[in-house]
Amino acid sequence: MAQNKEKVVIVGGGIAGLSAGIYALMAGFDAEVYEKNAIPGGECMGWSRNGYHIDNCIHWLTGTDQNTGLWKVWKDVGAIDENTEYADTAKFYSSRVGDTELTLWKDLDRTEKELVEKCPEDEAEIRKFIQYVRYAETCQIPSIKPMDMMGVKDYIEMGKAMADMPKVMKEYGRISCRELGMRFKSPVLRKMMSDYLPGEYTAYSFLVSYATMTSGNGNIPMKGSLAMTLRIADRFRKLGGVLHTSVSVKEIIIRNKKAEGIKLEDSTEVSADHVISAVDTDFLYGRLIDRKYMPSDLAKAYEKRKEYPITTGFQVAYAIDDSFSGEDTIFFDCEPLKVGARSFSRLSVKNYAYDKSFAPEGKAVLQANLLQTDEDYLFWESLSPEEYKAKKAELAGEITKRIVTEFPELEGRIELLDAWTPLTYNRYCNAYHGSYMGFVTTVGNKQMRFKGVVKGVSDLYVAGQWIMSPGGLPIAVISGKFAVQRILKKQGRSIDI
Repeated sequence: MAQNKEKVVIVGGGIAGLSAGIYALMAGFDAEVYEKNAIPGGECMGWSRNGYHIDNCIHWLTGTDQNTGLWKVWKDVGAIDENTEYADTAKFYSSRVGDTELTLWKDLDRTEKELVEKCPEDEAEIRKFIQYVRYAETCQIPSIKPMDMMGVKDYIEMGKAMADMPKVMKEYGRISCRELGMRFKSPVLRKMMSDYLPGEYTAYSFLVSYATMTSGNGNIPMKGSLAMTLRIADRFRKLGGVLHTSVSVKEIIIRNKKAEGIKLEDSTEVSADHVISAVDTDFLYGRLIDRKYMPSDLAKAYEKRKEYPITTGFQVAYAIDDSFSGEDTIFFDCEPLKVGARSFSRLSVKNYAYDKSFAPEGKAVLQANLLQTDEDYLFWESLSPEEYKAKKAELAGEITKRIVTEFPELEGRIELLDAWTPLTYNRYCNAYHGSYMGFVTTVGNKQMRFKGVVKGVSDLYVAGQWIMSPGGLPIAVISGKFAVQRILKKQGRSIDI
Protein backbone atom coordinates (compact mmCIF):
# COMPACT_ATOMS: atom_id res chain seq x y z
CA MET A 1 0.00 0.00 0.00
CA ALA A 2 1.31 3.45 -0.96
CA GLN A 3 2.09 5.72 1.95
CA ASN A 4 0.15 8.97 2.14
CA LYS A 5 2.28 12.02 1.38
CA GLU A 6 2.62 14.80 3.93
CA LYS A 7 0.63 17.87 2.98
CA VAL A 8 1.93 21.43 2.83
CA VAL A 9 -0.71 24.17 2.88
CA ILE A 10 0.38 27.59 1.67
CA VAL A 11 -1.45 30.81 2.52
CA GLY A 12 -1.13 33.31 -0.33
CA GLY A 13 -0.82 32.68 -4.05
CA GLY A 14 1.71 35.36 -4.94
CA ILE A 15 5.16 34.55 -6.30
CA ALA A 16 6.41 33.38 -2.87
CA GLY A 17 3.39 31.12 -2.34
CA LEU A 18 3.51 29.59 -5.80
CA SER A 19 7.27 29.05 -5.43
CA ALA A 20 6.76 27.33 -2.08
CA GLY A 21 4.10 25.11 -3.64
CA ILE A 22 6.30 24.12 -6.56
CA TYR A 23 9.31 23.30 -4.40
CA ALA A 24 7.10 21.38 -1.96
CA LEU A 25 5.89 19.22 -4.86
CA MET A 26 9.46 18.79 -6.13
CA ALA A 27 10.41 17.61 -2.63
CA GLY A 28 7.68 14.95 -2.63
CA PHE A 29 4.96 16.66 -0.61
CA ASP A 30 1.37 17.29 -1.58
CA ALA A 31 0.76 21.03 -1.84
CA GLU A 32 -2.29 23.30 -1.77
CA VAL A 33 -2.23 27.09 -2.21
CA TYR A 34 -5.04 29.32 -0.94
CA GLU A 35 -5.34 32.73 -2.62
CA LYS A 36 -7.97 35.35 -1.74
CA ASN A 37 -8.08 36.90 -5.23
CA ALA A 38 -9.55 35.39 -8.38
CA ILE A 39 -6.11 35.33 -10.05
CA PRO A 40 -2.84 34.27 -8.40
CA GLY A 41 0.27 36.41 -8.51
CA GLY A 42 -0.19 38.95 -5.74
CA GLU A 43 1.71 42.09 -6.69
CA CYS A 44 3.20 40.44 -9.80
CA MET A 45 0.10 41.42 -11.69
CA GLY A 46 -1.35 43.17 -14.72
CA TRP A 47 -4.87 43.97 -15.93
CA SER A 48 -6.70 45.17 -19.01
CA ARG A 49 -8.53 48.43 -19.67
CA ASN A 50 -10.23 49.36 -22.97
CA GLY A 51 -8.18 46.87 -24.98
CA TYR A 52 -4.86 47.85 -23.36
CA HIS A 53 -2.79 45.85 -20.86
CA ILE A 54 -1.40 47.60 -17.79
CA ASP A 55 1.66 45.95 -16.27
CA ASN A 56 1.95 46.52 -12.54
CA CYS A 57 5.23 44.94 -11.59
CA ILE A 58 8.32 44.05 -13.60
CA HIS A 59 10.58 46.98 -14.40
CA TRP A 60 13.39 44.47 -14.72
CA LEU A 61 13.68 40.86 -13.53
CA THR A 62 16.81 40.08 -11.53
CA GLY A 63 18.05 36.62 -12.41
CA THR A 64 17.91 36.51 -16.22
CA ASP A 65 21.62 35.61 -16.54
CA GLN A 66 21.76 31.85 -17.05
CA ASN A 67 25.02 31.65 -15.09
CA THR A 68 23.37 32.69 -11.83
CA GLY A 69 21.71 30.53 -9.20
CA LEU A 70 18.66 32.77 -9.26
CA TRP A 71 18.10 31.97 -12.94
CA LYS A 72 17.80 28.28 -12.01
CA VAL A 73 15.17 29.15 -9.40
CA TRP A 74 13.17 31.12 -11.97
CA LYS A 75 13.47 28.17 -14.35
CA ASP A 76 12.43 25.69 -11.64
CA VAL A 77 9.20 27.60 -11.06
CA GLY A 78 8.46 27.99 -14.77
CA ALA A 79 8.91 31.76 -15.00
CA ILE A 80 11.67 31.82 -17.62
CA ASP A 81 13.88 29.38 -19.50
CA GLU A 82 16.51 29.26 -22.25
CA ASN A 83 13.92 30.32 -24.85
CA THR A 84 12.45 33.29 -23.01
CA GLU A 85 12.13 36.42 -25.15
CA TYR A 86 13.18 39.68 -23.49
CA ALA A 87 12.39 43.29 -24.33
CA ASP A 88 14.89 44.99 -26.61
CA THR A 89 15.63 48.03 -24.45
CA ALA A 90 18.88 49.96 -24.34
CA LYS A 91 18.24 52.20 -21.32
CA PHE A 92 17.93 51.89 -17.57
CA TYR A 93 16.37 55.34 -17.39
CA SER A 94 16.90 58.99 -18.31
CA SER A 95 16.79 62.12 -16.18
CA ARG A 96 16.00 65.60 -17.42
CA VAL A 97 16.53 69.03 -15.83
CA GLY A 98 15.70 71.97 -18.07
CA ASP A 99 17.27 71.36 -21.47
CA THR A 100 19.77 68.79 -20.19
CA GLU A 101 18.94 65.10 -20.42
CA LEU A 102 21.22 62.26 -19.32
CA THR A 103 20.74 58.51 -19.75
CA LEU A 104 22.00 55.52 -17.84
CA TRP A 105 22.47 53.06 -20.69
CA LYS A 106 22.78 49.31 -20.38
CA ASP A 107 26.12 49.83 -22.11
CA LEU A 108 28.32 51.27 -19.35
CA ASP A 109 30.91 52.59 -21.80
CA ARG A 110 28.18 54.56 -23.55
CA THR A 111 26.95 55.93 -20.23
CA GLU A 112 30.44 56.99 -19.19
CA LYS A 113 31.07 58.72 -22.51
CA GLU A 114 27.77 60.62 -22.43
CA LEU A 115 28.01 61.72 -18.81
CA VAL A 116 31.59 62.94 -19.17
CA GLU A 117 30.81 64.81 -22.41
CA LYS A 118 27.77 66.57 -20.96
CA CYS A 119 29.09 67.08 -17.42
CA PRO A 120 32.89 67.52 -17.75
CA GLU A 121 33.03 69.26 -14.38
CA ASP A 122 32.14 65.89 -12.78
CA GLU A 123 34.51 63.69 -14.81
CA ALA A 124 36.43 62.25 -11.86
CA GLU A 125 33.28 61.39 -9.87
CA ILE A 126 31.59 59.97 -13.00
CA ARG A 127 34.49 57.64 -13.78
CA LYS A 128 34.57 56.51 -10.17
CA PHE A 129 30.81 55.82 -10.22
CA ILE A 130 31.10 53.78 -13.43
CA GLN A 131 33.99 51.73 -12.02
CA TYR A 132 31.99 50.88 -8.90
CA VAL A 133 28.96 49.89 -10.97
CA ARG A 134 31.29 47.39 -12.67
CA TYR A 135 32.29 46.11 -9.24
CA ALA A 136 28.59 45.82 -8.32
CA GLU A 137 27.96 43.59 -11.34
CA THR A 138 29.36 40.73 -9.23
CA CYS A 139 26.51 41.03 -6.70
CA GLN A 140 24.27 37.98 -6.54
CA ILE A 141 21.33 37.07 -4.33
CA PRO A 142 22.05 33.84 -2.41
CA SER A 143 19.54 31.40 -3.88
CA ILE A 144 20.92 27.90 -3.37
CA LYS A 145 20.06 27.77 0.33
CA PRO A 146 19.27 30.15 3.21
CA MET A 147 22.33 31.94 4.56
CA ASP A 148 21.88 30.41 8.02
CA MET A 149 22.21 26.97 6.41
CA MET A 150 25.44 27.84 4.64
CA GLY A 151 28.71 26.24 5.66
CA VAL A 152 32.26 27.58 5.47
CA LYS A 153 32.65 26.30 1.90
CA ASP A 154 29.45 28.08 0.82
CA TYR A 155 30.67 31.38 2.23
CA ILE A 156 34.07 31.00 0.60
CA GLU A 157 32.45 30.36 -2.80
CA MET A 158 30.07 33.30 -2.34
CA GLY A 159 33.00 35.52 -1.36
CA LYS A 160 34.92 34.54 -4.48
CA ALA A 161 31.90 35.16 -6.73
CA MET A 162 31.28 38.58 -5.21
CA ALA A 163 34.90 39.56 -4.64
CA ASP A 164 34.38 43.21 -5.63
CA MET A 165 31.23 43.88 -3.58
CA PRO A 166 33.11 44.82 -0.37
CA LYS A 167 34.60 47.75 -2.31
CA VAL A 168 31.09 48.92 -3.23
CA MET A 169 29.85 48.57 0.34
CA LYS A 170 32.84 50.45 1.74
CA GLU A 171 32.46 53.38 -0.66
CA TYR A 172 28.65 53.59 -1.06
CA GLY A 173 27.22 51.65 1.88
CA ARG A 174 27.38 54.53 4.34
CA ILE A 175 25.74 57.23 2.24
CA SER A 176 22.23 57.69 0.87
CA CYS A 177 21.28 58.16 -2.77
CA ARG A 178 20.63 61.81 -1.98
CA GLU A 179 24.13 62.16 -0.49
CA LEU A 180 25.56 60.41 -3.53
CA GLY A 181 23.92 63.04 -5.71
CA MET A 182 25.59 65.80 -3.69
CA ARG A 183 29.00 64.50 -4.79
CA PHE A 184 28.26 65.87 -8.27
CA LYS A 185 28.22 69.49 -9.44
CA SER A 186 25.80 68.99 -12.34
CA PRO A 187 22.13 69.66 -11.33
CA VAL A 188 20.85 66.83 -13.50
CA LEU A 189 23.39 64.32 -12.15
CA ARG A 190 22.45 65.31 -8.62
CA LYS A 191 18.82 64.51 -9.31
CA MET A 192 19.55 61.42 -11.42
CA MET A 193 21.26 59.68 -8.49
CA SER A 194 18.08 59.74 -6.39
CA ASP A 195 15.46 59.56 -9.14
CA TYR A 196 14.99 55.81 -9.48
CA LEU A 197 15.17 54.90 -5.80
CA PRO A 198 13.96 57.17 -2.99
CA GLY A 199 16.66 59.55 -1.74
CA GLU A 200 16.92 57.89 1.67
CA TYR A 201 17.91 54.51 0.17
CA THR A 202 21.53 53.51 0.70
CA ALA A 203 23.56 54.42 -2.37
CA TYR A 204 24.91 50.91 -2.85
CA SER A 205 21.33 49.71 -3.50
CA PHE A 206 21.18 52.05 -6.47
CA LEU A 207 24.52 50.89 -7.87
CA VAL A 208 23.46 47.25 -7.54
CA SER A 209 20.15 47.97 -9.29
CA TYR A 210 21.89 49.60 -12.24
CA ALA A 211 24.59 46.90 -12.32
CA THR A 212 21.90 44.22 -12.54
CA MET A 213 20.88 45.63 -15.92
CA THR A 214 24.37 46.40 -17.23
CA SER A 215 25.52 42.86 -16.42
CA GLY A 216 22.67 41.29 -18.39
CA ASN A 217 21.09 39.89 -15.23
CA GLY A 218 18.09 42.23 -15.26
CA ASN A 219 16.11 41.84 -18.47
CA ILE A 220 12.37 42.31 -18.98
CA PRO A 221 10.40 39.19 -20.04
CA MET A 222 8.03 39.95 -22.90
CA LYS A 223 4.26 39.94 -22.23
CA GLY A 224 4.86 41.18 -18.71
CA SER A 225 4.10 40.30 -15.12
CA LEU A 226 0.71 38.60 -15.40
CA ALA A 227 1.91 36.30 -18.18
CA MET A 228 4.88 35.26 -16.02
CA THR A 229 2.62 34.67 -13.02
CA LEU A 230 0.32 32.45 -15.09
CA ARG A 231 3.31 30.42 -16.32
CA ILE A 232 4.31 29.80 -12.71
CA ALA A 233 0.74 28.86 -11.72
CA ASP A 234 0.58 26.48 -14.68
CA ARG A 235 3.83 24.83 -13.56
CA PHE A 236 2.39 24.38 -10.06
CA ARG A 237 -0.75 22.71 -11.39
CA LYS A 238 1.14 20.46 -13.81
CA LEU A 239 3.27 19.16 -10.94
CA GLY A 240 0.05 18.15 -9.17
CA GLY A 241 -0.56 21.16 -6.95
CA VAL A 242 -4.03 22.35 -6.03
CA LEU A 243 -4.64 26.10 -6.37
CA HIS A 244 -7.67 27.53 -4.58
CA THR A 245 -8.55 31.04 -5.75
CA SER A 246 -11.17 33.46 -4.38
CA VAL A 247 -10.77 31.76 -0.99
CA SER A 248 -9.74 33.88 2.01
CA VAL A 249 -7.94 32.44 5.01
CA LYS A 250 -9.13 33.63 8.41
CA GLU A 251 -6.64 31.98 10.72
CA ILE A 252 -3.69 29.61 10.94
CA ILE A 253 -4.64 26.90 13.41
CA ILE A 254 -2.12 26.44 16.21
CA ARG A 255 -2.65 23.71 18.79
CA ASN A 256 -0.11 22.58 21.36
CA LYS A 257 2.50 24.89 19.83
CA LYS A 258 2.11 23.24 16.43
CA ALA A 259 0.56 24.54 13.20
CA GLU A 260 -2.10 22.02 12.24
CA GLY A 261 -3.76 23.74 9.33
CA ILE A 262 -5.84 26.77 8.42
CA LYS A 263 -9.35 28.08 8.97
CA LEU A 264 -11.10 29.71 6.01
CA GLU A 265 -13.41 32.73 6.19
CA ASP A 266 -16.42 30.41 6.09
CA SER A 267 -14.94 28.60 9.15
CA THR A 268 -14.01 25.50 7.16
CA GLU A 269 -10.87 23.92 8.60
CA VAL A 270 -8.15 22.48 6.36
CA SER A 271 -5.64 20.20 8.04
CA ALA A 272 -1.96 20.18 7.11
CA ASP A 273 1.31 18.65 8.19
CA HIS A 274 3.11 21.91 7.47
CA VAL A 275 1.85 25.46 6.90
CA ILE A 276 3.73 28.13 4.96
CA SER A 277 2.56 31.72 5.23
CA ALA A 278 3.33 33.62 2.04
CA VAL A 279 1.37 36.77 2.85
CA ASP A 280 2.45 40.21 4.06
CA THR A 281 4.02 39.82 7.51
CA ASP A 282 1.85 42.60 8.94
CA PHE A 283 -1.15 40.49 7.96
CA LEU A 284 0.38 37.25 9.25
CA TYR A 285 1.28 38.61 12.68
CA GLY A 286 -1.89 40.04 14.12
CA ARG A 287 -4.48 38.62 11.74
CA LEU A 288 -3.60 35.00 10.98
CA ILE A 289 -1.64 34.42 14.19
CA ASP A 290 -1.05 36.44 17.36
CA ARG A 291 1.22 39.49 17.09
CA LYS A 292 3.29 38.13 20.00
CA TYR A 293 4.97 35.69 17.62
CA MET A 294 6.54 38.46 15.52
CA PRO A 295 10.38 38.44 15.62
CA SER A 296 11.76 41.37 17.62
CA ASP A 297 13.82 42.80 14.73
CA LEU A 298 10.78 42.80 12.47
CA ALA A 299 8.63 44.38 15.19
CA LYS A 300 11.20 47.17 15.59
CA ALA A 301 11.11 47.85 11.85
CA TYR A 302 7.32 48.30 11.98
CA GLU A 303 7.73 50.65 14.94
CA LYS A 304 10.55 52.75 13.45
CA ARG A 305 8.80 54.22 10.46
CA LYS A 306 11.47 56.81 9.63
CA GLU A 307 14.34 54.34 9.91
CA TYR A 308 12.56 51.62 7.90
CA PRO A 309 10.25 53.41 5.42
CA ILE A 310 8.31 51.66 2.68
CA THR A 311 8.02 52.31 -1.04
CA THR A 312 4.72 52.64 -2.82
CA GLY A 313 3.24 54.94 -5.43
CA PHE A 314 0.35 56.77 -7.00
CA GLN A 315 0.27 55.55 -10.57
CA VAL A 316 -1.59 56.48 -13.74
CA ALA A 317 -1.79 54.58 -17.03
CA TYR A 318 -2.50 56.13 -20.43
CA ALA A 319 -3.09 55.09 -24.03
CA ILE A 320 -0.83 56.98 -26.46
CA ASP A 321 0.34 56.73 -30.08
CA ASP A 322 3.40 54.50 -30.38
CA SER A 323 5.05 57.24 -32.45
CA PHE A 324 5.75 59.10 -29.18
CA SER A 325 9.51 59.59 -29.07
CA GLY A 326 9.86 58.98 -25.33
CA GLU A 327 11.49 55.59 -24.78
CA ASP A 328 11.50 53.56 -21.59
CA THR A 329 11.62 55.59 -18.34
CA ILE A 330 12.34 59.31 -17.93
CA PHE A 331 12.28 61.58 -14.86
CA PHE A 332 11.61 65.33 -15.14
CA ASP A 333 10.83 68.40 -13.07
CA CYS A 334 7.22 69.54 -12.90
CA GLU A 335 5.03 72.13 -11.27
CA PRO A 336 4.60 71.01 -7.63
CA LEU A 337 1.90 68.44 -6.93
CA LYS A 338 0.25 68.38 -3.51
CA VAL A 339 -0.69 65.06 -1.90
CA GLY A 340 -1.79 65.53 1.68
CA ALA A 341 0.88 67.53 3.49
CA ARG A 342 3.61 66.65 1.01
CA SER A 343 4.57 68.34 -2.25
CA PHE A 344 6.25 66.68 -5.25
CA SER A 345 8.14 68.45 -8.03
CA ARG A 346 9.63 65.43 -9.83
CA LEU A 347 7.69 62.93 -11.92
CA SER A 348 8.47 59.90 -14.08
CA VAL A 349 6.83 58.23 -17.05
CA LYS A 350 7.55 54.81 -18.53
CA ASN A 351 6.73 53.98 -22.14
CA TYR A 352 5.76 50.32 -22.74
CA ALA A 353 5.96 50.59 -26.53
CA TYR A 354 8.64 47.87 -26.49
CA ASP A 355 5.93 45.26 -25.88
CA LYS A 356 3.42 45.27 -28.75
CA SER A 357 1.15 42.81 -26.91
CA PHE A 358 0.14 45.55 -24.46
CA ALA A 359 -1.75 47.75 -26.92
CA PRO A 360 -3.63 47.77 -30.27
CA GLU A 361 -1.57 48.35 -33.41
CA GLY A 362 -0.17 51.87 -33.58
CA LYS A 363 -0.74 52.45 -29.88
CA ALA A 364 1.24 52.04 -26.65
CA VAL A 365 0.79 52.25 -22.89
CA LEU A 366 2.43 55.06 -20.94
CA GLN A 367 2.54 54.94 -17.13
CA ALA A 368 3.35 57.67 -14.63
CA ASN A 369 4.53 57.03 -11.08
CA LEU A 370 4.55 59.44 -8.17
CA LEU A 371 6.66 57.80 -5.44
CA GLN A 372 4.80 57.57 -2.13
CA THR A 373 5.68 56.43 1.37
CA ASP A 374 4.09 55.86 4.80
CA GLU A 375 2.89 59.44 5.24
CA ASP A 376 1.14 59.40 1.86
CA TYR A 377 -0.55 56.10 2.63
CA LEU A 378 -1.95 57.53 5.85
CA PHE A 379 -3.30 60.51 3.90
CA TRP A 380 -5.13 58.27 1.40
CA GLU A 381 -6.43 56.12 4.24
CA SER A 382 -7.85 59.17 6.03
CA LEU A 383 -10.19 60.05 3.16
CA SER A 384 -13.85 59.06 2.95
CA PRO A 385 -14.81 56.94 -0.10
CA GLU A 386 -16.16 60.06 -1.83
CA GLU A 387 -13.07 62.13 -1.00
CA TYR A 388 -10.79 59.30 -2.09
CA LYS A 389 -12.47 58.97 -5.48
CA ALA A 390 -12.42 62.73 -6.05
CA LYS A 391 -8.78 63.13 -4.98
CA LYS A 392 -7.68 60.23 -7.18
CA ALA A 393 -9.39 61.77 -10.23
CA GLU A 394 -8.04 65.23 -9.41
CA LEU A 395 -4.45 64.01 -9.00
CA ALA A 396 -4.61 61.95 -12.19
CA GLY A 397 -5.79 65.05 -14.05
CA GLU A 398 -2.98 67.17 -12.60
CA ILE A 399 -0.37 64.55 -13.57
CA THR A 400 -1.79 64.45 -17.11
CA LYS A 401 -1.38 68.24 -17.41
CA ARG A 402 2.24 68.03 -16.30
CA ILE A 403 3.03 65.23 -18.74
CA VAL A 404 1.59 67.23 -21.63
CA THR A 405 3.52 70.31 -20.49
CA GLU A 406 6.77 68.33 -20.59
CA PHE A 407 5.86 66.49 -23.81
CA PRO A 408 3.70 68.87 -25.91
CA GLU A 409 3.54 66.31 -28.74
CA LEU A 410 1.10 64.31 -26.55
CA GLU A 411 -1.47 67.14 -26.53
CA GLY A 412 -4.79 65.58 -27.61
CA ARG A 413 -3.12 62.19 -28.07
CA ILE A 414 -3.16 60.87 -24.51
CA GLU A 415 -6.12 58.99 -23.00
CA LEU A 416 -6.48 58.09 -19.33
CA LEU A 417 -6.89 54.33 -18.79
CA ASP A 418 -6.64 53.87 -15.02
CA ALA A 419 -5.20 55.27 -11.80
CA TRP A 420 -4.35 53.49 -8.55
CA THR A 421 -3.06 54.45 -5.13
CA PRO A 422 -1.16 52.90 -2.21
CA LEU A 423 -4.55 51.79 -0.87
CA THR A 424 -5.01 49.64 -3.99
CA TYR A 425 -2.03 47.50 -3.01
CA ASN A 426 -3.30 47.20 0.53
CA ARG A 427 -6.80 46.20 -0.56
CA TYR A 428 -5.66 43.72 -3.19
CA CYS A 429 -2.61 42.20 -1.46
CA ASN A 430 -2.97 43.20 2.22
CA ALA A 431 0.31 45.06 1.58
CA TYR A 432 1.51 47.02 4.61
CA HIS A 433 0.94 50.73 3.89
CA GLY A 434 0.56 49.76 0.24
CA SER A 435 4.22 48.82 -0.12
CA TYR A 436 5.24 46.96 -3.28
CA MET A 437 8.75 46.33 -1.88
CA GLY A 438 10.09 45.33 1.53
CA PHE A 439 11.49 47.73 4.10
CA VAL A 440 13.92 50.32 2.76
CA THR A 441 17.45 49.94 4.11
CA THR A 442 18.53 53.40 5.21
CA VAL A 443 21.99 54.57 6.24
CA GLY A 444 22.95 53.52 9.77
CA ASN A 445 20.28 50.84 10.07
CA LYS A 446 20.92 47.15 9.52
CA GLN A 447 19.28 45.39 6.62
CA MET A 448 16.04 43.67 7.58
CA ARG A 449 16.48 39.88 7.55
CA PHE A 450 14.95 37.12 9.64
CA LYS A 451 14.67 33.36 9.44
CA GLY A 452 11.44 32.17 7.90
CA VAL A 453 10.33 30.36 11.03
CA VAL A 454 7.94 31.22 13.85
CA LYS A 455 9.57 30.86 17.23
CA GLY A 456 7.43 28.80 19.59
CA VAL A 457 5.37 27.17 16.82
CA SER A 458 6.51 24.07 14.97
CA ASP A 459 5.67 23.31 11.34
CA LEU A 460 4.88 26.95 10.54
CA TYR A 461 7.17 28.72 8.08
CA VAL A 462 7.25 32.20 6.56
CA ALA A 463 7.93 33.12 2.93
CA GLY A 464 7.57 36.41 1.08
CA GLN A 465 9.49 39.55 0.26
CA TRP A 466 9.40 40.85 3.85
CA ILE A 467 11.85 38.24 5.16
CA MET A 468 14.78 40.11 3.61
CA SER A 469 15.40 43.65 2.37
CA PRO A 470 14.95 45.03 -0.23
CA GLY A 471 12.15 42.58 -0.99
CA GLY A 472 10.72 42.37 -4.48
CA LEU A 473 10.40 39.41 -6.83
CA PRO A 474 13.85 37.80 -6.28
CA ILE A 475 13.38 37.61 -2.51
CA ALA A 476 9.81 36.36 -2.95
CA VAL A 477 10.76 33.48 -5.24
CA ILE A 478 13.77 32.29 -3.23
CA SER A 479 11.84 32.56 0.05
CA GLY A 480 9.37 29.96 -1.19
CA LYS A 481 12.24 27.58 -1.91
CA PHE A 482 13.90 28.36 1.44
CA ALA A 483 10.69 27.61 3.38
CA VAL A 484 10.55 24.11 1.88
CA GLN A 485 14.26 23.59 2.59
CA ARG A 486 13.59 24.37 6.25
CA ILE A 487 10.98 21.61 6.34
CA LEU A 488 13.43 19.18 4.75
CA LYS A 489 16.22 20.11 7.15
CA LYS A 490 13.96 19.58 10.15
CA GLN A 491 13.16 16.12 8.80
CA GLY A 492 16.82 15.33 8.33
CA ARG A 493 16.45 15.13 4.55
CA SER A 494 18.65 16.60 1.84
CA ILE A 495 17.81 20.24 1.12
CA ASP A 496 19.03 19.95 -2.48
CA ILE A 497 15.91 20.48 -4.59
